[in-house]
Amino acid sequence: MVVKEENERNAGMPEQANAGAAVPVKAKANPAPLGLLGFGMTTVLLNIRNSGITGLSVTILAMGFALGGLAQMIAGILEYRAGNTFGGTAFTAYGCFWWSLVVIWWNPFAAAAADGVSMGFYLLVWGIFTAVMAIGTLKHNVITRIVFFSLAILFFGLALGDFTGAEIITKISGAVGILCGLSAIYSASAQILNAEFKKKILPV
Repeated sequence: MVVKEENERNAGMPEQANAGAAVPVKAKANPAPLGLLGFGMTTVLLNIRNSGITGLSVTILAMGFALGGLAQMIAGILEYRAGNTFGGTAFTAYGCFWWSLVVIWWNPFAAAAADGVSMGFYLLVWGIFTAVMAIGTLKHNVITRIVFFSLAILFFGLALGDFTGAEIITKISGAVGILCGLSAIYSASAQILNAEFKKKILPV
């Protein structure tokens, strides 16, 4: 019979027989830890310098270009693709911050070097942007709030230090920056470990 032959042929074709079955969806990777590590590690290095512990060297420039700039830009683009406006904006913006800061230090355009007033305004506008982003973190977890609110304080403090020329303000701001960077590293570590072990290893 035709029906019997058709059933026999279909018996060896599970793909067609189970055409209506649910297809498992592969989990997408989380780009946030990469961006947070790029931000956090470079922020710690920069503010060790702001605290007066070290000077400006090629280590900060290299980290600023590679991890602070490139890694955050990659994470930001991936966050945009995932539909995360906040994460995409934060990582791409701060990635551009690091690239712009490297250019300011390197000054390949042979333009007038940045003075205290110009750097003060530069840091001030970043502080305003960060304050807006910090308000947005009120809907996020505690560690994210710590990162952004401490970052806003850092920018405003560094701006004030440049405007006034008071080295003590810059050093105090540097200590705040180290806390900010370590908070971002903690957040990245928590996301990586909690995802790997599929349970809460580090609270956020």
